[in-house]
Amino acid sequence: MKITHLCLCGPVTDGWNYQDNLLPKYHKRNGHEVTIITSKWVWGTDGVLHRDDRDQYVNENDVRMIRLEMYGKDNFSKKMKRFKNLYKAIEKTEPDILFIHGVSFKDTTVIVSYLKSNPNVIAFADNHADFSNSATNWLSKNVLHRIIWRYYARKLIPCVKKFYGVLPIRVDFLSKMYGIPKNMCELLVLGADDDMVERALKPEIKLKIRKKYNIDENDFLIITAGKIDVWKTQTLLLMEAVQRINLSNVKLLIFGSVTDELKDQVDKLADGKKVKYIGWIKTEDSYEHFAAADLVVFPGRHSVMWEQVTALGIPMIVKDWPGTHHIDLGGNVAFLTNDSVDEIYSILMDLLVNRSKYISMQKVALSEGRNRFSYNEISKRSIL
Repeated sequence: MKITHLCLCGPVTDGWNYQDNLLPKYHKRNGHEVTIITSKWVWGTDGVLHRDDRDQYVNENDVRMIRLEMYGKDNFSKKMKRFKNLYKAIEKTEPDILFIHGVSFKDTTVIVSYLKSNPNVIAFADNHADFSNSATNWLSKNVLHRIIWRYYARKLIPCVKKFYGVLPIRVDFLSKMYGIPKNMCELLVLGADDDMVERALKPEIKLKIRKKYNIDENDFLIITAGKIDVWKTQTLLLMEAVQRINLSNVKLLIFGSVTDELKDQVDKLADGKKVKYIGWIKTEDSYEHFAAADLVVFPGRHSVMWEQVTALGIPMIVKDWPGTHHIDLGGNVAFLTNDSVDEIYSILMDLLVNRSKYISMQKVALSEGRNRFSYNEISKRSIL
């Protein structure tokens, strides 16, 4: 089939490991003819948005990319974006299936017009918004989302087969904020790149990573990752908790960026022996590093790395955010209920002392994680 992905709510950056990269990749891998229609904006390695002035090309996954200009000032930060020649671009791809990434944008009117003129096209839409990353103040919640984006999202109801939330809480957001009928809403989880999982799980990779950071094969290695800034200071609590553990074979490895105002605190807690901070690494390298861990801890907000680690079959400790319990496959995860060194230390010591409890977590993680969060499988479920 011909599948066209409309990615107009966020930048699509080639080579990244996000859903709008990986769903098309595995649709293509499964034999479909795949196109992504998106903006001309991409993330640079400096963490800043840059323009990609190409109109059309084929990306690294053999997926055709069509990049459109916006009406007015071409600035991705503006809320009310409209894209030039969107109808013609969709028409040009002659889709059998239209997959709409996000429902909170004005060009749903163009999409509805196309679908009404082409009733044989099957459409799916997903949602990446929830109450932690959107609708975080009165104006955003009650005007932008509950009135404006609700109006545009509901226009899709007669034309879309299913609305997906990529977290349970994002399924709820579709019905509560946008008024999408509950019987049209389903969970379509985020996941992991099967190619990277397969490569990372090779035994020699684990040995390579541990050797690189002078971590013995018998050390109990804890890994955490993600940006450390004033909104995500929980990593500092984890570092303090590990430093408190009086066991020489317990090590913590941290990767990700650190803002200037917290750099001194990170440097103070990272002694280079028990706690090692290694800076930012590439996405493909993150899979290999996670696979070398005995335990991965995410004490802050949800990120797609939670699903990636679950797919690798590694036990986790994570913050108990509403609507994220889908990663608990029956005992592979322990949840943190508050931001405290004491709680992190207590849960870590429980797993270190009660070895049978850790082994039980590990068995669940290894037996269930990979298949549940495989993008090869998710891509098939997404168009049923």
